[in-house]
Amino acid sequence: MKPLKGNLLPALGKWSCVSLVVGGIIGSGIFMKPSAMAAQLGSPELVVLVWIFAGLITLAGALSSAEVATMLPQTGGPVVYFKYMYGDFVAFLYGWAGFAVFNTAGVASIAYVFGSYFQYFIELPRFSPEIESSLSIPLPWIGKIFPLQNIGVKSVTIFIVVVLTWFNYRSTRAGANIQVVFTALKVIAILFVVVGLFSSDKGSWSNLTRDSNVIHHNFITLIGAIAAAMSGAFWGYDGWNNITFVAGELKDPQRLIARSLLVGLIICIGIYVLTTMAFLYVLPVDVAANSPLIASDAATTVMGSVGGGIIAALVMISPFGTTNGNIMATARVTYAMAREGYFFKWCGDAHEQYHTPGKALVLHAAYTSLLVLSGSFDMLTDMLIFVSYVFYALGVFGIFILRRKMKDVPRPYRVWGYPYVPFVFLIFATFFLFSTVINDIILFANGETTIINSLFGVMLTLTGVPLYFYFKRRPQKSTDR
Repeated sequence: MKPLKGNLLPALGKWSCVSLVVGGIIGSGIFMKPSAMAAQLGSPELVVLVWIFAGLITLAGALSSAEVATMLPQTGGPVVYFKYMYGDFVAFLYGWAGFAVFNTAGVASIAYVFGSYFQYFIELPRFSPEIESSLSIPLPWIGKIFPLQNIGVKSVTIFIVVVLTWFNYRSTRAGANIQVVFTALKVIAILFVVVGLFSSDKGSWSNLTRDSNVIHHNFITLIGAIAAAMSGAFWGYDGWNNITFVAGELKDPQRLIARSLLVGLIICIGIYVLTTMAFLYVLPVDVAANSPLIASDAATTVMGSVGGGIIAALVMISPFGTTNGNIMATARVTYAMAREGYFFKWCGDAHEQYHTPGKALVLHAAYTSLLVLSGSFDMLTDMLIFVSYVFYALGVFGIFILRRKMKDVPRPYRVWGYPYVPFVFLIFATFFLFSTVINDIILFANGETTIINSLFGVMLTLTGVPLYFYFKRRPQKSTDR
C-alpha cells in the first residue's frame, strides 16, 4: 500500500466510508432544524414528509454522483469531475467557493456548536460588553463583525479545529478511526434519546397528527413554506459528498463509494425521521415551533434537568465527529485544486512521511480559525447552501455530458434508473433553486433581510474569477494523484 513519493495513501475501508457519509451529514441540524420547519409548515406530518422527501432527493443526487465518482476515483471529487464535464473554469469556481466559504465556514459553524454546548458543563470566560464592542470590523452590505465577542466559546472552537487538524495531519487512518468511533457514539446516543422520548407517558401520539392552531397557509404561502423547509432539510443532509473528496484514498473506490452513499443516506433518513417524530411526540407543533432548542426542551420535558445534560453531551458528540469528517474531507478539494494547477502549488504537496495533504490541512485550519473569530460563518453558510445546490445540480447534469463525451470509459457503477433518477434530482434541484431566489427577493422587498442571500452567495463565488486568471497565467503541470 506504499504510494509513490508525494502521493496520498489508500487507507480507508468500508466502515470509514460509511462513517464519513453518516458522520458528515448528522451534525447539529437535527437538533435545530425541526423547530424552524415546524414554524414554517405548522404541520407535524409535513415536517416528517419534508425530511423523507429531501432525503430521497438527496439520495437520488448522491447515487447519480456515485457513477462519476467510481469512474474517476480521484482525491478532490468534484474539482476533478467538473474539469472533465465543463472545463477548468467551473472546476476552479467550485474549489474556490468550497475553500473561501462553504467548506471552511461549514467546519467553523459545526465546531462552534461544540464550543457553545461546552458551556453547559464549564463556564467559559468572555469580555465585558464594552470590550467586546470596542473592536468591530465593517463588512459591506452585511454589517459589522466583532472578533472579541464570546471569546471563550471561540477559543474552544479554534482549539477543537486545531486538535482535529493535527490528528488528520499526522495520519489519515487516525482521522478515519476518530470518525468511526464518534459516528457510532452519535448514532447510539441519538437512538437512546429517541427511545427515551417515545417511551415517556408525557408525550402523545395525537401530537403527530394535530396541526397548528395559529399557522395557516393558502396554496401560495404553503409553497413558500415548503421551499423554506426544504432548504433547512437539504442543509441537514449536506455533507454526503465528503466521501467523493477522498475517493483517491479508498481501498476499493469502485465498490465502496456507491454502497457507502446508499447505506449512509438510508441510515440518516431513518434517524432524522425518528428523531423528529420523537420531538413532536413530546412537544405539540405550536410548542415545537417556538422552541429554539427543541432537543433540549423535549428531553427536559421527559427527564427534567438531567435531560438537558444528556442532550448537551449528545450535541457535543455529534458536531465533534462531524467537524473531524469535514476537516478530513474538505482539505482534499484544495489539495486537488493545487495538483491541477489552479491554486497555490504548495497546497498540492503531500506529506512525505504521513502521506496526508498536510499543507492544505494547515491552510484550512488557519482560515477556519479566522472565520470563527469573525463570527461570520453562519451568514456564509446560509448564503452558500444555494451555491452548493447549483454545483450539485451541475454535477448530476454532468452525468449526461460524460455519457456522451466518455462513453467508452468503464463505469464500475451505473446509476440505477438512468436517466430518470438523475432527471428527478435535477427537476427538484431546479425547483429548490428557483423558489429560494423568489423567497429571498420577497424577504428583501419586505425589509426582512438587508441582502438577497442566494444572489450574494453567487457574487461571493465569482470573487474567485480574478484568481482563476492569475493561476491560468501561471500554468502548473497536473500531478499524478
